[in-house]
Amino acid sequence: MKFSELLFYSSLCFLHRVNGDVMSSPSRTRLKNVTNVLGQLLEDYDIRLRPDFGGDPLYVGMDITIASFDAISEVNMDYTLTLCLNQYWRDERLAFTHEKEDVILTLSGDFSNKIWVPDTFFANDKNSFLHDVTERNTLMRLHGDGSIEYGLRFTTTLACMMDLHYYPLDHQNCTVEIESYGYTVSDVVMFWRETPVVGVEDAELPQFTIVGYETNDRMEKLATGAYQRLSLSFRLQRNIGYFIFQTYLPSILIVMLSWVSFWINHEATSARVALGITTVLTMTTISTGVRSSLPRISYVKAIDVYLVMCFVFVFAALLEYAAVNYTFWGARAKKKKKKGGQQMSSAAEDDHIKNRDCHLDGQEDDSCDDGIIQLHDLRMSPIPSLRNRHHQTTTMTSGGTVGRVSNSHKVIGPPSLRFVRRGHLTTQHHHHHHHHHHACSQAKHFWSSNSKPQSRCCRKATNACLTARTGQLNHHSQKDGREKRRASSGTDSRLLCGIYSLPKIKDVNLIDKYSRIVFPAAFAIFNVVYWSIYILL
Repeated sequence: MKFSELLFYSSLCFLHRVNGDVMSSPSRTRLKNVTNVLGQLLEDYDIRLRPDFGGDPLYVGMDITIASFDAISEVNMDYTLTLCLNQYWRDERLAFTHEKEDVILTLSGDFSNKIWVPDTFFANDKNSFLHDVTERNTLMRLHGDGSIEYGLRFTTTLACMMDLHYYPLDHQNCTVEIESYGYTVSDVVMFWRETPVVGVEDAELPQFTIVGYETNDRMEKLATGAYQRLSLSFRLQRNIGYFIFQTYLPSILIVMLSWVSFWINHEATSARVALGITTVLTMTTISTGVRSSLPRISYVKAIDVYLVMCFVFVFAALLEYAAVNYTFWGARAKKKKKKGGQQMSSAAEDDHIKNRDCHLDGQEDDSCDDGIIQLHDLRMSPIPSLRNRHHQTTTMTSGGTVGRVSNSHKVIGPPSLRFVRRGHLTTQHHHHHHHHHHACSQAKHFWSSNSKPQSRCCRKATNACLTARTGQLNHHSQKDGREKRRASSGTDSRLLCGIYSLPKIKDVNLIDKYSRIVFPAAFAIFNVVYWSIYILL
């Protein structure tokens, strides 16, 4: 029993050892060989010296894979992108096989800390960081002939000096500048590989469209020596759709809104002034919002030209109402002043005629004053002395006596019309003819000086006056009653005209009529010139 059991266990142990040696021998050997190879490679390796130190310069190839464009800032003059930078060079000290078959060892990123790597940096870099989720995003591949492929994934913010003269109708060139920090062209020479950039076609930006890109290399001579610099330039075209809806279209509507005041009555001061001030303040708010997203640069941008011109049109519409208001009320004041002067001269002339008639008739001044009806339009007189002037009217009683009428019962009528009633017109035909001709001429002058068309009442009054004058010239022998009736009829017509015919004021000023055409036409011409210049250029 004991012998059989011992034999069984012995056979199992033998089989297990044989199978384990068969299964693990190749992997262990390969693993042991790689470890030995790397150990042997790094045993005499000096990380401080570049490959081929003291000989020909080392050539380092570059290519970039664009992951994404993150942001472009006009205020800070920079842009941010995430990319993968791959570098290729050969270090003969790390060659581990001479076979024709290419053997590639993919190693961890920590291996880069044990060998020499180029001191590559971005010349226009502002801020960068290497991605480390879940591990540092580095790539290290070692070929059998000593060729090395070294890749990094990181996000960088690069300076981009923008020309904003045509903003927002502009094109920008933003570059990636790659250079060796310490090695001059005598030690390291960088170059672009056959496919320098990958992923540009798939990159998208909210405000820009990537029109294209180009790569170049040049020599940069600095104080510490001459360095090889690789440059990748992106051609970016700004999308104008955002600015059309946020800036241009609101500005156009605000300018058109300011034209509404041209169709509002010029006497509606509150409405027109409020509309003008509202449009001016709105344009100021739009301009402030646009400037907040731009740097404080001294030169004029395309959007500044448009906003300033829109502000000028809006402000001009407000000034247009000031011109309309001044023209209307200034002309009216001059007209009132002129009428007041004519009224004073007419009153003085009538007083002279009244005194002469009183002297010829042998009557006292009071009786002559009682025989005169002065018609004065107090509403039309801008001079206080004329409004307070002593005007009395008289009426004939049934007994033929003359009685005074109090100031509260004055008859209102056109200024400069005065009619004389006499008790003894039969003995003064030549004087009566002179006064009647004077009254008719003054009535004619008053109605012709009015800006409004003569009403039917006024034409009847003037015709009655002319008829009375013609009858006196050709029929001196007519009875006094008929002449009195004619004079009375003409006087009543003139009184009615003075009371009911008010001066008509036009609702639309001539300046408003022209502004309705000039302002839209000028704004349309400005838009045609503006868009032609900035889009074609």
